[in-house]
Amino acid sequence: MFKKILIANRGEIALRVQRACRELGIQTVVVYSEADREAKYVKLADEAVCIGPAPSAQSYLHMPAIISAAEVTDAEAIHPGYGFLSENADFAERVEKSGFAFIGPRPDSIRMMGDKVSAKQAMIRSGVPCVPGSEGALPEDPREITRIARSIGYPVIIKAAGGGGGRGMRVVHTEAALINAVTMTRSEAAAAFGNPAVYMEKFLLQPRHIEIQVLADTHGGAVWLGERDCSMQRRHQKVLEEAPAPGIPRRLIERIGARCADACKKIGYRGAGTFEFLYENGEFYFIEMNTRVQVEHPVTEFITGVDIVVEQIRIAAGEKLSVRQRGVQFNGHAIECRINAEDPYKFTPSPGRITVWHVPGGPGVRVDSHAYANYFVPPNYDSMIGKIIVHGATREQAIARMRIALSEMVVDGILTNIPLHRELMVDARFIEGGTSIHYLEEYLAARHPA
Repeated sequence: MFKKILIANRGEIALRVQRACRELGIQTVVVYSEADREAKYVKLADEAVCIGPAPSAQSYLHMPAIISAAEVTDAEAIHPGYGFLSENADFAERVEKSGFAFIGPRPDSIRMMGDKVSAKQAMIRSGVPCVPGSEGALPEDPREITRIARSIGYPVIIKAAGGGGGRGMRVVHTEAALINAVTMTRSEAAAAFGNPAVYMEKFLLQPRHIEIQVLADTHGGAVWLGERDCSMQRRHQKVLEEAPAPGIPRRLIERIGARCADACKKIGYRGAGTFEFLYENGEFYFIEMNTRVQVEHPVTEFITGVDIVVEQIRIAAGEKLSVRQRGVQFNGHAIECRINAEDPYKFTPSPGRITVWHVPGGPGVRVDSHAYANYFVPPNYDSMIGKIIVHGATREQAIARMRIALSEMVVDGILTNIPLHRELMVDARFIEGGTSIHYLEEYLAARHPA
């Protein structure tokens, strides 16, 4: 096992990884930008290294500074968290070539799954169902593009091969708009991701977003840890998540989960990962794989009792998974609400100093956050300042506990999206369960028009 790990991230995930390290008796090195000098995890770390000014490009995305920090502190491994460099194959490669362990998948796995075309091809070979679409990147010939769209059937969606986070995609409803949409998405993809390749898929009208959590070690072991329903989204960004997914037959979940674990073995995957699917009319369609720990990992931890971050560290150290598939048991229901420093309905960021910070408690309540009273939320990064996660014996109990938790949460000095979460916890359609990925935007348009 490692003696010292460098955490190459910030915010709540830096604190989460730090806690896992301390539980394992591992010393932690935290890197931070000048904007994060007063962060809680910086104070709690065994060592802390400032790697640059506030802009991410000069700090959290600056590979040489992070690797230098690992060298001067004698760290043995680097945990990238999520976001920033966590799915950057070049970074993973540089970490390993510099003599450190990368707490994540191998660089070639990140590269393969990061390109949506190669990821889809790998899943087809592994027997994982995919959305009907083009075989690989779209050709240059407009007539051939038109033929592919006709064979799939409208509406279709054009996606950037190197895209992610809801960027680099465009829905096309008619043939007349097709070629222009492809051209525009290509130029956007080249500018945003350095890769102009795009592909085409059938656009599903009312799908749900269901994902499968997996863990795989370097000894041929792979398990799936159930599913999460992440359908409550705005502009492809998740707002809340729950596990298990309400209303989907267990036999379907078990079948797709087993295929995901099997795919990990076939592609030689290492570490934690998430297979993301669209689910409609009883069918699962693979859309992408996230080769890192997810923001919403705590809901899976609640229902399985498996510490996903600890498993990541153990896998990177060459150990076997501490759990086998037959030992994975699913208990109760968990819900996570992402707490963002933003206007709850306009979604404009609300950085600034938190004057009052009071978090909820009670049975089955967990709060993952780096924030505190008098903490200054910097304007330079993602607006998420924490997560409330609850667990109950049933979904009804979990919803009741989340209502109570949200009513107890007090944050003053900045705006947060807590009022929106409070609304959703009493919304009839959410309580019923099974909303599509379009539901939240329809809800907001009807009740809180811009």
